[in-house]
Amino acid sequence: AFFAQFRTVDEDFFDDLEELLIESDVGYETAEELTEQLRDEAKLQKAKSHEDLKRVIVEKLVDLYDQNGNSEDEKLIYNPDNKPNVYLFVGVNGAGKTTTIGKLAKRFKDEGKSVILAAAETFRAGAVEQLVEWGKRVDVPVVVGKEKADPASVVYDATEKAIKEKADYLLVDTAGRLQNKKNLMSELEKIQRTIKKLLPDQPTETLLVLDGSTGQNALLQAKDFDKTTKLTGLVLTKLDGSSKGGVVLAIRNEMNLPVKLVGLGEKPEDLADFDAANYAIGLFHGLV
Repeated sequence: AFFAQFRTVDEDFFDDLEELLIESDVGYETAEELTEQLRDEAKLQKAKSHEDLKRVIVEKLVDLYDQNGNSEDEKLIYNPDNKPNVYLFVGVNGAGKTTTIGKLAKRFKDEGKSVILAAAETFRAGAVEQLVEWGKRVDVPVVVGKEKADPASVVYDATEKAIKEKADYLLVDTAGRLQNKKNLMSELEKIQRTIKKLLPDQPTETLLVLDGSTGQNALLQAKDFDKTTKLTGLVLTKLDGSSKGGVVLAIRNEMNLPVKLVGLGEKPEDLADFDAANYAIGLFHGLV
């Protein structure tokens, strides 16, 4: 609809494009930067037709994404000489942490790796059961504590088990909400200290799981969690094509954090590696 409005590529075109990007949750700062670059690029490439412009837009989105990190960062890190590789999953309740862990456990298991899960979200009724259920589904052991156990003690037991069994991966589920943010962040700090006590070089990955449809709120969450747990990457869930997902660019641009995985549905195999080019095309799907 946006492209249909314009016969010519003039100032109004770029002003409206900037607004469209802001509405797609790309964020004000990033939208401004991107539109500026597009203006220059359109002049440079003498892009006059809609087709030329669509190409330039997608190229620029991918460039913007890539210049803020290298594509190697987007791959999940695995160090075979440094077992277990501990992955710590953080994020607010409802973003899809437990489901992501279950899907990833299946992927690693299918690759022939040994995996242990730690159910350290002990405050939320049902969270432990949900992870245990995933463990059964994908045939992976889950370490649980007593009811309302201290999350750090569960992580300690799980880390000990992973070391003893020389597991390839230990995937840790954490709380997404406590009485207040301060409590939650200090809980996460404690979990990290516990891991480091036993494995000074871990965690290998600290992944923030974000609901892709929450828009700019996701950027605020990323900044909050990053202060406490120094994130290595993001997992974007609930990207079913209707959600805007432009916030990926904002987070990448303002925080230099790569998206490593995207969750596309409920099935165990609905967890894909992130691909910047496909994402840019998806943001403008139907146009390119």
